[in-house]
Amino acid sequence: MTVAEPLPPHGGPVVDPVWHERADRLMARLAGLGTGRLAPAAGQRFPDLALPDAGGRLTSLAELCRDGPIVLSFHRGLWCPWCRAEVESWHMALPELRAAGCRLVLVTPETGGRALAMARQAGPDAHVLCDVDFGASAALGLAFFMGAELVEAYRAAGLDLAEHYGAASGILPIPATFVIEVGRRVRFAHVEIDFRRRADPADVLASLRL
Repeated sequence: MTVAEPLPPHGGPVVDPVWHERADRLMARLAGLGTGRLAPAAGQRFPDLALPDAGGRLTSLAELCRDGPIVLSFHRGLWCPWCRAEVESWHMALPELRAAGCRLVLVTPETGGRALAMARQAGPDAHVLCDVDFGASAALGLAFFMGAELVEAYRAAGLDLAEHYGAASGILPIPATFVIEVGRRVRFAHVEIDFRRRADPADVLASLRL
């Protein structure tokens, strides 16, 4: 399948300028709507969520951060080159997260076994949860409607998001990363409507040392 936003052999994602133009228009619309402003912020208590993991087992955040902090990272899915690059960066950071006593938890809305693919890419120490139908993203203020024009542009480029998400909702999550302590207090939050800008694992690790 042709991917609309391919990764180069080395370095960060590089795409045709027309996709950046589409993304810029989308970001302007989301900024005008205030999308993402209601997401949990540092110092707040993160809601307890219960989501199935890659193996289908229902798992709660309270359970995951019972014995230590977690990094909770929301993704669009492995179809997205920025998400693939970010998952790889978390994979590289796993030894340092482990040394800091922190678990990595990734959230994807993709269905059809794709959560297992993300788990394999992230590494054996990562925990992957499935946000089916974007329920958790919507509850956290991280879900938005991308618009019919962008849905059709992806489809014309060979990417059918309905196939990846199990429904033709036209919804995407805002990629976001949180450090959640025992008791679900948010220590670090990176919520950025521009999906091309992701949390730097170095900044997350620095927050764990504070």
